[in-house]
Amino acid sequence: MQLAELNIGRFRYPTDDPRMAGFMDNLDRVNAIAERSDGFIWRLQDDSGNATGLRPFADPDTAVNMSVWRDAESLEHYVWNTVHKQFYRKRAEWFELMDKHHFVMWWVEDGHIPTLREAEQRLDHMQAHGDSDHAFGWGHLPHVKLWQQARCA
Repeated sequence: MQLAELNIGRFRYPTDDPRMAGFMDNLDRVNAIAERSDGFIWRLQDDSGNATGLRPFADPDTAVNMSVWRDAESLEHYVWNTVHKQFYRKRAEWFELMDKHHFVMWWVEDGHIPTLREAEQRLDHMQAHGDSDHAFGWGHLPHVKLWQQARCA
């Protein structure tokens, strides 16, 4: 099995607003680090090479990120032990605080590329039922711990 993840956020400003430059100007670099990371398999992208042009949810300001990883440890390393961590810490500059779940993970068969509809259903399931084997957050994976340090930072 491989690990799929969906992360959504609501942009504070249009992507061409100067206040978004710190995020937009580094997106290709951060995505390239993901693609070079051990355990990376796939990520959602549009013709621009990222997914910022995709608006699959009803709210047109909702950004989406989705990827597949060999295992939780690979994703954990990328999120918390690369430059990605610096951008995560600054997320409040570019994204609004969400009042419901905005990140979900789930296991997929090797080689399966999840659809946005599938990801949305997993997120909705987690919102309705909390962590389960069907849809979960970091806390459902007792062997990964770096997220706890970042959450407290």
